[in-house]
Amino acid sequence: MTNNKTHLAALQELIEVVAKLRSPDGGCPWDLAQTPETLIPYVIEEAYEVVDAIKSREKEAIAEELGDLLLQVVLQAQIASEFGQFSLQEVAQGISQKLIRRHPHVFGDVSVQSVDEVRQNWEQIKAAEKGETSSDNQKLSAKLSRYGRTLPPLMAAMKISQKAAAVGFEWENIDGVWEKFHEELAEFQQALAEETPERQQAELGDLLFAIIQLARWHNLDPSEALQGTNQRFVQRLEKMEAVVDRPLSDYSLDELETLWQQAKAQLAKEQ
Repeated sequence: MTNNKTHLAALQELIEVVAKLRSPDGGCPWDLAQTPETLIPYVIEEAYEVVDAIKSREKEAIAEELGDLLLQVVLQAQIASEFGQFSLQEVAQGISQKLIRRHPHVFGDVSVQSVDEVRQNWEQIKAAEKGETSSDNQKLSAKLSRYGRTLPPLMAAMKISQKAAAVGFEWENIDGVWEKFHEELAEFQQALAEETPERQQAELGDLLFAIIQLARWHNLDPSEALQGTNQRFVQRLEKMEAVVDRPLSDYSLDELETLWQQAKAQLAKEQ
């Protein structure tokens, strides 16, 4: 096991490497051209790659992807420090202090009996830190707005619908959910035939939201479901490409459909 000094030395080396990359004197042109905004896609991408690595349970992949994500944190802090906004030290101190404040049962004299109590205390402390009154903290719209701003769309939609349902904004039975789905499907089809692209986009969103309601009622995770479909699609293409002798674009649609069904059947046997 490495000690704290070794941990700090490794982190210091990373800080110095990033500072060198950002140095106007011999730094990297690509790194020098980056801004906090241009790096947003990389923050998101690296976070998802960390999740994928964790799911793979491959320790080398997890360590590598966590390093890529850590790079984004250090790079953002480096850019901010160049403009006198904040430093990596302030980032680290800030999260340490936050953890201490929000865990009074560990760092203070508060007693808790369950995970639910921990969560409740966390939310109360968080609201106080943000200067929210008890009334503000109880507003459902404020909570749902945060989900919409900060979470990926599918995850946000699920959280929003769960919270709305918890206060009674819910169908009486699954039949009502299916009726809503068919209603939104019809409106989307009509929009495609008659409406502007903006209306089509809006109706597509409504249809997707209705599908997520169906998933919620059946305790299914739409993000996991779509990820599984993406993986199966790629796996079938891999099987198709493994048996052809020319690019897939050279085959007719009927030939591709035959290859697709063969790949689908082969994968089903392998499971």
